[in-house]
Amino acid sequence: MKVLIVGATSGLGLALAQYYLQKGNQVAVCGRDLKRVPQGLQEKYPQLKMYQLDIADKQALIDMLEDFASPVLDLVIVAAGVYFNTRKHKLDETITLRMLQTNVSGLNHVFELAAKKMLSQKSGHLVAISSVAGLLRDYPGASLYSATKRSVLSLCETYRIALKPFSIAVTAVVPGYIDTEKLRALNNGDASHKPFILSETQAVHHIAKAVEQRKAVLVFPWQMRWLIAVLNCLPSWLLALRR
Repeated sequence: MKVLIVGATSGLGLALAQYYLQKGNQVAVCGRDLKRVPQGLQEKYPQLKMYQLDIADKQALIDMLEDFASPVLDLVIVAAGVYFNTRKHKLDETITLRMLQTNVSGLNHVFELAAKKMLSQKSGHLVAISSVAGLLRDYPGASLYSATKRSVLSLCETYRIALKPFSIAVTAVVPGYIDTEKLRALNNGDASHKPFILSETQAVHHIAKAVEQRKAVLVFPWQMRWLIAVLNCLPSWLLALRR
């Protein structure tokens, strides 16, 4: 199987790449900084290909797909994403644009280009990593990050409807807190206090199973689904105060 993972130089994307490599698949890892990929990974897995690119660069994505996706492309996972803590810092124009380009338009670029390839072969699977933040209903003062993650869910639904007649699956992955290096860095090196936090290994297990089953939407852990449901019942003013 040929597996393309965009946003796979660290964190969950890298963990997923290693999982599929261990299963003997041909895997392409894409990201802005390939130096973050563990040394020796390509030597250990000769079937690994790496591409340094920005998901916002559509031409770079086109060139990468022309190289890797021949003759087929079986699975695409988009794990790239930008988070900015608006509770502690004010968004500026640069960060706002970067978040939109990565979390929304960049994802659309990948899906659009991969879908074109998969339509020609009448098979394939598209996967995008969203967040439980995307399940929070909109309210005054809601974060841009949450809005972009709602867009991920909407894009997945649109592509799912469009591609279903052609035997192409689309899965939206909606995780809660995952104990990644990035999350630890955002929490002074320790994210263990986050509710219902899972390890990268646990998250990969959930995602791989959902991909195998060609699920439409995966929300995990189940406790976060219920927590979000409760939060969505709160009045808007209280949610804004919580923020």
